[in-house]
Amino acid sequence: MKLQTVLRLAAVATVTAMLSTGCSLINKKEGAQSIDPPPTGADAVVQTSAVPVTAETGRQVTLYFKDPKGMVAPLSVYIPKTLEVARKSLEYMVEGTAVVPNGFQALLPKGTAIKGIDLKADQKLAVVDFSKEFNNYKAEDERKVLEAVVWTLTELDNVEKVTLRVEGKELTQMALAKTPVDTEMSRAMGINLEFGSGLNLGQSVPVTLYFQNKTEDEFSYYVPVTRMVKRTEDIAAAAVEQLIKGPDSSKGLASVLAADTGLLQIQLSQDNSVVTANFDDKLLGSDKLIPASAAQALILSLTETTGAGKVQLMVNGDTKVSATDKTSYAKPVAAPDHINPAKM
Repeated sequence: MKLQTVLRLAAVATVTAMLSTGCSLINKKEGAQSIDPPPTGADAVVQTSAVPVTAETGRQVTLYFKDPKGMVAPLSVYIPKTLEVARKSLEYMVEGTAVVPNGFQALLPKGTAIKGIDLKADQKLAVVDFSKEFNNYKAEDERKVLEAVVWTLTELDNVEKVTLRVEGKELTQMALAKTPVDTEMSRAMGINLEFGSGLNLGQSVPVTLYFQNKTEDEFSYYVPVTRMVKRTEDIAAAAVEQLIKGPDSSKGLASVLAADTGLLQIQLSQDNSVVTANFDDKLLGSDKLIPASAAQALILSLTETTGAGKVQLMVNGDTKVSATDKTSYAKPVAAPDHINPAKM
């Protein structure tokens, strides 16, 4: 990640955090109405019509919503098969359009229309034009809106950067908390930003970590958190160290690695394609298997933070390890294309 991009938005992130804690500032698809009551909870299916979109009738995408604790989190859902995947993905993120698990909320204001998306393939850039309703978000959600849009679109293979327009006019700053958006945005902006106390931002570096959360009706999912840490040349090791340290206790997230887990060695291949992480046997449970949640969080965190395509997990130098979900890690493994599937 580019540090300057994170730092540029850090001040505004602090302002929006103040808003969410009570400090004051002034502040397309239309489907047929469902006959039956919409599903709720972990078994909810994201849909916009009486006929649910399934694996057989649609295509899977990962969209970002506000979770029950107010954090931006991904959900993997099915949308209708279409050549305009970027447009349809954003349409499904508009309030009142999709049904999502209990406690999750859409971040694009009700009535927001996607007036156009220009995909510039040679630049891997998506230029999105929203209708004026886009500006009707809550001030404390301003950065969350940006994170949801940018992280959703950059899930697509052909998009790495995003710029925004409203009613055809290029945005230079957001409408309420005035977050600057006059440059191309990417995942370098981070998500659910955290700043350690006493940290010198000019001497820091971001790592993106995946912790777990659970809704009241037992829907378990991963939440990405970009944490600023003291600058280091070994960014992969820093990510693992922060995973072991665990989540901020005030966020209500759950740890994915035991506090006594030992990292013996970690190395990024010369071509930046594979991260090899060797742990002691504290990574294993009593069944001598890696907890599936720990394995997934490691792979998601290391690929997101380093940009590597795959992760090789080892225990005491041995690659012949498996997880509790029966996944073998004998060979390098890529991050899943979609996480947090909303159950049907």
